[in-house]
Amino acid sequence: MKIAVDFDGTIVEHKYPEIGKEKPFAIQCLRQLQQEGHLIILWTSREGELLEQAVAFCHDRGLDFYAVNCNQPEDALFKRDSSKVIADVYIDDHNLGGIPDWNEIYDMIGTMREERHARRQRRSLLGRLGLFHKQK
Repeated sequence: MKIAVDFDGTIVEHKYPEIGKEKPFAIQCLRQLQQEGHLIILWTSREGELLEQAVAFCHDRGLDFYAVNCNQPEDALFKRDSSKVIADVYIDDHNLGGIPDWNEIYDMIGTMREERHARRQRRSLLGRLGLFHKQK
């Protein structure tokens, strides 16, 4: 899955324009999700030098992003700017109800992945039986 994650208030505590203290287990959780095959996109309002500092902060802790403020790595190279990052999951402290702790986030993503896999398996089986037809 593609996972878009905010920086200030999500990976670190809010101290903008400074970089706040790392939220417990945030980077560890994101690294684990990457190891499981998820694509992590940094999705933040930071730009310029402040963005570079955030990317360097994460890199120094072993977290490198699939893309930064864009949908694909090559979008940034060719200055293709999207007004919205397209992802399967958005992790942001401005979610309705705030942000859960990172252990809960990890569990939620695992559950979502299992549900997607089960749906694909069901469709595959129904398709082989001739019972599944894609809707137009």
